[in-house]
Amino acid sequence: MSAAATAATPEAKALYENAKAAAAAEYKAARSRCDGIAGNPKDVCIAEAKAARVRADADATAQYRNTLRAYTKARVDIANADFALDRARCAALTGNERDVCVERAKASRTTALADAKADKKVIEARSDAREDKRIAEYKVAAEKCDALAGTAKDQCVSAAKSQFGY
Repeated sequence: MSAAATAATPEAKALYENAKAAAAAEYKAARSRCDGIAGNPKDVCIAEAKAARVRADADATAQYRNTLRAYTKARVDIANADFALDRARCAALTGNERDVCVERAKASRTTALADAKADKKVIEARSDAREDKRIAEYKVAAEKCDALAGTAKDQCVSAAKSQFGY
């Protein structure tokens, strides 16, 4: 996932800026719809608007940057926004129901954060394994070239280097 490949293009930057602007406009519209509501439903409405904006912004940023770090950060930001929304919904409840709701919200957030972290580690491990395999395959190809001599060996080594990215 190369950031230079995607983020450098003017089209990608324009898409990113359009997505951010659309998210801001949608948030503003959603927020204004909340003005006619009072009490906890208003808080929930505002939290829903914020969560939608965070989701749109995070997705746009992750796609624009196109890095593992950006995608992981997007998932964390979305998990935190969803947690804030769940907390707002829990505020309408009382007693044990509220406590259960808050614990459920915390559990959902913890699960989402753990999944994001685990996915990042899995992707990194696969990338490392792919690199290790590439190195091993290059060594095999280079060893096969040792049986040759002169120009044939040079061509074989050159072909192996180009095939495996050296």
